[in-house]
Order: sequence, then structure tokens, then C-alpha cells
Amino acid sequence: MNPIPGPAAVVVDEVTKSFGRTRALAGVSFTASTGVTGLLGPNGAGKTTLLRMLATVLGPDQGRLRLLGRDPADSEERLEIRRRLGYLPQEPGFHRGFTAFEFVDYVAILKEMTDRRERHDEVRRVLAEVGLESVSGKRIRALSGGMRRRVGLAQALLGDPELLVLDEPTVGLDPEQRLRFRELISRAAEGRCVILSTHQTEDVAALCNAIVVVRAGRTLFSGTPAELVATAAGRVWLDDARSPDAHLAWRTGTGQHRNIGEVPPPGAQLVPPTVEDAYLLLLGDESVAVPA
Repeated sequence: MNPIPGPAAVVVDEVTKSFGRTRALAGVSFTASTGVTGLLGPNGAGKTTLLRMLATVLGPDQGRLRLLGRDPADSEERLEIRRRLGYLPQEPGFHRGFTAFEFVDYVAILKEMTDRRERHDEVRRVLAEVGLESVSGKRIRALSGGMRRRVGLAQALLGDPELLVLDEPTVGLDPEQRLRFRELISRAAEGRCVILSTHQTEDVAALCNAIVVVRAGRTLFSGTPAELVATAAGRVWLDDARSPDAHLAWRTGTGQHRNIGEVPPPGAQLVPPTVEDAYLLLLGDESVAVPA
């Protein structure tokens, strides 16, 4: 496990979780602190199960989990964590008959904000923070997909949480919406810990100061984007055709093939690797040396 500098808001140590005979997590370990930690992995890797644990929805079968210095297995400490936690699941469960204001206000009530005036001030604050103050009176069913995702982020920001857990926040968004959401997440990460699950390696490269890669319920990598990219150094090259030595290759817009593999052929035109290159190599070759 490669610790992230600074006090750890999240400590996951050899955590396992099974559902019947299905092992969702088989020993995940990492730490995270202030900033954005990106959680990458293929479908079925266990990302959503892990995020539900970080949101205190599920508990581990084995291993150690500490959130904001507290143990979520203890009922009193779990309540304290939830008071300092913001969670955006993949499907927020909107009541589509609610307006944006009514939905966020409903979540604020669930978060024990009992003073009506103070609660409404807080609802207006988070809606303004995500740029929805002008449509707060619109019903959710009338909002675009990008606006609905922003409503989800607004409810997660209620109470100025110390830990934000975001499950695929940019899924289904067009490029412009994703760029706007990146800006929101970047601002939200100032002074707090954000755990972000995504399939978009470009989002990770743009936003994250730390990356965790999981596969089949296990941690393959935990470190910085630069450390992940370094694992692919000297293993990405361009050629006029797909190289037989490549693990993966695809034709680029220039007509050349971008090849990634273990050993480039003699005289290969090496190019700097990206986060995506390193991620694909890591998934294709679990023997890659990664930080311990």
C-alpha cells in the first residue's frame, strides 16, 4: 500500500466482502487524504461495493476500515461519520415530481437539519455552488441529465462534508457537461477528501492527485498519476501497423497505430505514455511492478 501524503481521511486495509458465493472484494488496501482520489477498474471489479462501504451503507466481512479517524462498525462513530459525509450514488433515487429545491431540502431533513430557515439557506447555498439557483424551482423530470447530476452533487455537499464519495458522477454526460462537472468536483475537493469512481481515465488525469486501481476485488495499484504513468515508460510506441509484440494497439487519427506492450521492437518510435496507457497495461499484465 502506497500512503497518500497528509493525514488519512480514509484507511482501507485488506477489506473483503462477499454476497453469497460471490466475492466482491478480496483484500483491497489503500489510504486517501485531502484532494481527489480516483478509483479505476473494469466492470465487476468491486468499485461500487467499495464506495458503498465508504458511504457506511455496507460493512466489510474482514479487514479494517477507518473513515475520518472513526470506526464505521461502531454505531455511534458511524453516526458521526455520516454527519461529515456526502454521498452521490450512481442512481440517486430522485423523486421526479420534486423540484430541485424540494429534493435537496428533503435530503437536508434526513441529515438532521431541523431549523427550517437555516436549512433553506443551506439548500440555496449548495444549489448555487453547483450553478442551479436559477432552476431550483423546476421539477427534476424537466431537467437535463447534466442538471440532474448537479442536483445529486448539491445534496452530497449539504453540511460542508469532510468526505465526499462520488460513484460515476460523469456517467452519461456529454463532453461539455463533463468539463463543467470536473470544475465542480475540483472546487469541491478544496480542503476535503473526495473519492471518485469512474471509467474515464481522462477525468482521472485531469482531476486526481491519487489513483487506486482495482481488479477482481483486489488492489493492483495505489499511488499518484505520475507513478502510474511511470509504469508504462518505454512501453508505448507508434508504428505504421499493429505490432505483433503489442498487448493492445489501435489506429489513431493520423493513420499510425498506437501500440502498448512489454517490449517494443528495435527502432520503435517511443512516445510518452498516458494514464490510459498505463491503466490498460496494468489490467493486461498484473506482473507490472507497482509501488508496494
